[in-house]
Amino acid sequence: MAMVRSFARRAYRVHTLRGGQAQRTALNIATSNNFSQAPQSANITTTSSTSRGNDGDNVFDFEDTKSLFASVSNGKLMHSAATLNVAAMEPMVDLSLWVMNSRLMDVGLFRNLVLTTIKYTAYDHFVAGADTVETGQTVRRLWDSGLRGIVDYGLEHTNDNESCDKATQKLIETAELSQYLPHSSVSFVAVKVTAVCPVYLLRRVSDLLRWEYKNSSFKLPWKQQTLPIFSESSPFYHTSQQPAPLTADEEHDLELAYKRLQSICDKSFEGNVPVVIDAEDTAIQPAIDYMTYWASFKYNESQRPVVYGTVQAYLKDAGERLYLAKKAADKTGLTVGFKLVRGAYMSSESKLAHSLGAESPIHNTTNDTHDCYNGCATFMLDEVSNRPGGLVLATHNLDSAKLAAQKAREYGITKDSQKLEFASLYGMSDAMTFGLRNAGFNVSKYLPFGPVDQVMPYLLRRAEENKGMLSSSSLDRKLMM
Repeated sequence: MAMVRSFARRAYRVHTLRGGQAQRTALNIATSNNFSQAPQSANITTTSSTSRGNDGDNVFDFEDTKSLFASVSNGKLMHSAATLNVAAMEPMVDLSLWVMNSRLMDVGLFRNLVLTTIKYTAYDHFVAGADTVETGQTVRRLWDSGLRGIVDYGLEHTNDNESCDKATQKLIETAELSQYLPHSSVSFVAVKVTAVCPVYLLRRVSDLLRWEYKNSSFKLPWKQQTLPIFSESSPFYHTSQQPAPLTADEEHDLELAYKRLQSICDKSFEGNVPVVIDAEDTAIQPAIDYMTYWASFKYNESQRPVVYGTVQAYLKDAGERLYLAKKAADKTGLTVGFKLVRGAYMSSESKLAHSLGAESPIHNTTNDTHDCYNGCATFMLDEVSNRPGGLVLATHNLDSAKLAAQKAREYGITKDSQKLEFASLYGMSDAMTFGLRNAGFNVSKYLPFGPVDQVMPYLLRRAEENKGMLSSSSLDRKLMM
């Protein structure tokens, strides 16, 4: 592994001239996460709001707000501005979290009152609809405004095969949605492996994969072809002793999980829509990566990947794992796609590591995470610019979006190539979304959907994990006003 890192350092410090002008910078894979520097703060205000690249090309133009939000109705604009202004008030968010986690929610009348309030405020802003019909209407509205949708049935963790079967049927219906909507208006079907495989089994598989990595003589008879899942800097504190082998019933349940994922992929591909598999916390992520790569080997046979995995850049090992997986895929001739996110489990990950006396797997500073995200994005843009592959850049960070847009232009990655998709959550970073659209890029909104009570965990996470980001979303709020 030391040899791999040494090679990566040398290989990705090389700068190659393209077209006599653009210099390539790429990922430094050293464990110190010394990635390409994040761009300086854009410092955007409503009076000076055009972001330009070093070559003077516009990436964002926020001066003409009427044109920027032309596709949004006045009513929707006012509702969004009001919701974001409330969400920027930390005391209000803290109170809302306390209420939704309190025993008062067990009281029927109070619960109905709270859910109704949520339905017409945060739910309407952050959730695409209660079912596939309402979500389809949202996708059409986005398509009419020049955007696409990543559809995501909002069910998360399941605990048994019966729940997995029900969730799989809902995900199949989600995949079918694209067949009744305008061509390419759905960019991806999002799949959570926790909906098709019981969480306890994902923990078991993750433990066994970790133990195998650390002990080369330990073999897993059920393991199928995969890409590298770990690096030397990956967290292994979840598995402190040798796990018991999977039982016959557990192996059978794993086979069922393969079949469920396969059935969703098959239905999605009928509509010519790729699948993106979401990331979870580090306790179960190895099993999710394993199933993602299994599906990649099964389906990614063409020049364009149809199964994408997710890399969380706030993890210290993200850059190494991305590099190792991509280079292993290249060696086997496998086309791969990745969605790059910052991450959504910062508090719980750090608390768990601390409770086990281990170092947090999360980068020590926010800037380290920014550097990792930007470095991984630059590396993948360089990779897909001259060979098969795909990249989804899911971000609400204006600096990262601007840097990636500049790099994409330098590398000649056009909208028609279908190699790059920018994405952000529905109801967030709308100014950046419309700015990227106007700059000529493929842009999607991530569209979770489901009944109010079912998507409560999603809404809680949006409030708890992102209240710092929401309270700093002054650009959206100012431009909307």
